[in-house]
Amino acid sequence: MDRISKINRKTNETDINMTLNVDGSGNYDINTGIGFFNHMMTHIAKHGLFDIDVTCIGDLEVDCHHTIEDIGIVLGKCIKEAVGEKIGIKRYGSAIIPMDETLILCALDLSGRSYLNYDVKLTTDKIGTMDTEMVEEFFRAVACNAEMNLHIKLLDGKNNHHIVEGIFKAFGNALDQATLIDPRIKGTLSTKGSI
Repeated sequence: MDRISKINRKTNETDINMTLNVDGSGNYDINTGIGFFNHMMTHIAKHGLFDIDVTCIGDLEVDCHHTIEDIGIVLGKCIKEAVGEKIGIKRYGSAIIPMDETLILCALDLSGRSYLNYDVKLTTDKIGTMDTEMVEEFFRAVACNAEMNLHIKLLDGKNNHHIVEGIFKAFGNALDQATLIDPRIKGTLSTKGSI
């Protein structure tokens, strides 16, 4: 069964086309119009071994908010669609990822219930042309639309670039674990019988 989702979402603020292959090999073609955000999205693909193609035409003349949040919405929807009924998936994933002086914890549950616990303090307003406050908004959009319980915590670190990069790498790694199919799991990994 191919676990591939394709979504187009067009609003007055953004026009996004995304394809996600959960069982990929880390290939990507990312074009968001925001250089640093492109760089971060490649880490989800490479460290999660997902194939991700995304193009976005957004209202960057306003700022980066709509583009980043809306890509988070679409990524969340793609994750939800790709894993479908969640038959046989491990459901949980976690990673503690070092990035030079930085240490990031990311834990998630594809639970069908959306929640974000984001405990990260950044000390600069922008990295490149990306507002750093949009990191939290991006992951909130992903968690809500994937119906995922997501915890992201800064354990140590000072360099804002390293911190944000560590977050995206840790998320990709944890999501890879959660979406893996384990042949020992019959149906869904839940005592309720569904997730």
